[in-house]
Amino acid sequence: MRKIAAGNWKMNGTSSNLSEITLLADRHPKSDVEILICPPATLLGNASRLPGSITIGAQNCHTSQSGAHTGEISAQMIAELGAKYVIIGHSERRANNGETDNIVKKKAMVVQKEGLTPIVCIGESLKQRENGQTIAIIKEQLNGSLSSDAAKSPIVIAYEPVWAIGTGHIPSMSEISKVHEFCRKQLQKRFGDIAVRIPLLYGGSVKGSNAAEIFALKNVNGALVGGASLKADDFSQIVKALEDA
Repeated sequence: MRKIAAGNWKMNGTSSNLSEITLLADRHPKSDVEILICPPATLLGNASRLPGSITIGAQNCHTSQSGAHTGEISAQMIAELGAKYVIIGHSERRANNGETDNIVKKKAMVVQKEGLTPIVCIGESLKQRENGQTIAIIKEQLNGSLSSDAAKSPIVIAYEPVWAIGTGHIPSMSEISKVHEFCRKQLQKRFGDIAVRIPLLYGGSVKGSNAAEIFALKNVNGALVGGASLKADDFSQIVKALEDA
């Protein structure tokens, strides 16, 4: 199973921060982990041209390949810049931009059409968790965000409980394990044996101090990391934990 350490810089970073990617590449020149950084769209081209082992991805794209969509970026444009992945359906976009499962599905489809790999984000809110709806929400988002052909091209699923993102709080290890096991079984039920090759990432307050424990869990094949990916010193600890897992 492919192991992935993905960093989502969100709306952080200018050209001066590209040195963090270079430093990260220097620290992990030959890793069995795919190390991925998703910087702001303004840095995609320059980041993709950096030497070293770090893969570059985008944080979002539009459902269309072109058109009257001021301020948007298409999967085709992202591919031309040299990026290889696109984060789709992050909870911040679902909440702040009204992205539905159907929109996420359309984005994943155009990303795959361009030969890129979508990282499809799913996760429950704190209220949904407290109401015992976690598994039901995950099932709904998995079914609604993936097309019937989704597993025929490379795809990644990232489970990020909304209430854990940037808060310092994470579910218990047993809770993470339960959701990831459900995701694997649900994917296998829908797509068959090919689903065992779909990487499942955990995201939400992952850091060097808890990464090893998270990566020891079955069906956790890596992480989607926010704040801790901004500095090579911090992200390298997470990468090392995944290398050792």
